[in-house]
Amino acid sequence: MSAETAPGNETPDSRTPHNRTPTGRAPTAVVRQPTAAAVPLRRNWRYQTLWAGSTTSLTGMTAADVAYPLVILTMTGSPALAGLFGFLQASAIVGCGLPAGQIVDRYDRRRVMVAAESLRAATTGTVALLFAVHRLPLILLLAAAVVLGAAQPFGGAARMLLMRSVVAPEQLTAALTQDEVRGGIAELVGPSLGGMLYGLGQALPFLFSTLSFLVSTACALVVRPVSPPSPPATTSAPADGDSDSDSDSDSDSDSDSGIFAGIKVLWANPALRATVVLVAFLNAAGAPLTLCSIYLLHRESAPSWSIGLALSGAAVGGLVGAALVKPLHRRFRPGGLLLGIVASEIPLEITLGLVHGPWLVAGILFGSALGIPTLSVLLDVLIFRQVPESQRGRTITSAMTIIAVGIPLGTGSVGLLLQYLGGTGALFALAGMLACGAGWAAGQPRLRAAEWPAA
Repeated sequence: MSAETAPGNETPDSRTPHNRTPTGRAPTAVVRQPTAAAVPLRRNWRYQTLWAGSTTSLTGMTAADVAYPLVILTMTGSPALAGLFGFLQASAIVGCGLPAGQIVDRYDRRRVMVAAESLRAATTGTVALLFAVHRLPLILLLAAAVVLGAAQPFGGAARMLLMRSVVAPEQLTAALTQDEVRGGIAELVGPSLGGMLYGLGQALPFLFSTLSFLVSTACALVVRPVSPPSPPATTSAPADGDSDSDSDSDSDSDSDSGIFAGIKVLWANPALRATVVLVAFLNAAGAPLTLCSIYLLHRESAPSWSIGLALSGAAVGGLVGAALVKPLHRRFRPGGLLLGIVASEIPLEITLGLVHGPWLVAGILFGSALGIPTLSVLLDVLIFRQVPESQRGRTITSAMTIIAVGIPLGTGSVGLLLQYLGGTGALFALAGMLACGAGWAAGQPRLRAAEWPAA
């Protein structure tokens, strides 16, 4: 549920004015926190340090993500067990999403990120050590999946909020686009490197992943927010002695303090509700593509380096797609843009089930990733910028939790689909499921009519 090319002061928000927030309140209800001075992003050392650390971390994670299913397939020969690893990891991400939002809204986000990255480093380090001495049982690999998944929403939400605190508001779209480029670079280098390291020594991808988490931890340690986020407001002065203001303030205070505050914000708006549900469908059909590709190429006896190279096709697509963020946001409404991205994935998944060889697989993964940067920035503009700072952590993790629900459903079921239907049948089933989700979303009038919010 882990591309900035636009200049910082030109965002898609300004294309279509809109004077309501996702909660239905006037814009004055949105709390704007003081942020960093508008220095160029290339000279903002705090942002660049966080960017470098998260790029390194994601590179190590994607390198290990190639090795985990290969190890399980080698140990057991069962694609269902390889799918179980992804299912457990994604289930832990979903289960810890809402608590993570509560934590990052209440505690120091830098410390939360350091703790999460340290836990991931310790987990992958243990896997690397036990694998090197040939003492790695399957049950420990599955336990590692749970720990890695549980840590991810804490580190991810804390990193996203830390990044916001060191970037000026008018540069946020540019910063987010650059962050999408980070993801593209990591996914380009990580799978190829993971496949190559696995060929040299099966424990090496896990060792590299451990080192990458340690680098990310060190980067978080040296960066302090320009201005710490204010604690959630518990009281507010009534306007002109209006007693209703007191009542509204008390009500807001109660909703602000709950772990489900972010869910309430999202579910109260039909357009946002349809958005996160549709992206959950996209994740359910898209997250298993990596395992499907590995399974297809493994059955063709493709060498591990070529499998990693094929998976890098998605990263190249993400990098190219970063250049499409600004023109697509300017040209289309958010609902039409979202539906178009999802619809384009359906024929690609069908085609993936019919082709052979790493180069063709890489080409299809390239096409499937072209719209992802645009979709990621769409979610930020449409949802995350429109909520108060005091609820932002919970709203981010609530959205990511709903979106991520599709990942364990997809990765858990695809292992069984691969085992009983084969690669082609599994991909046809995923494409059919995505078509059902797209058809449902296309019938939601509020999603089709959604406009970009005002800047």
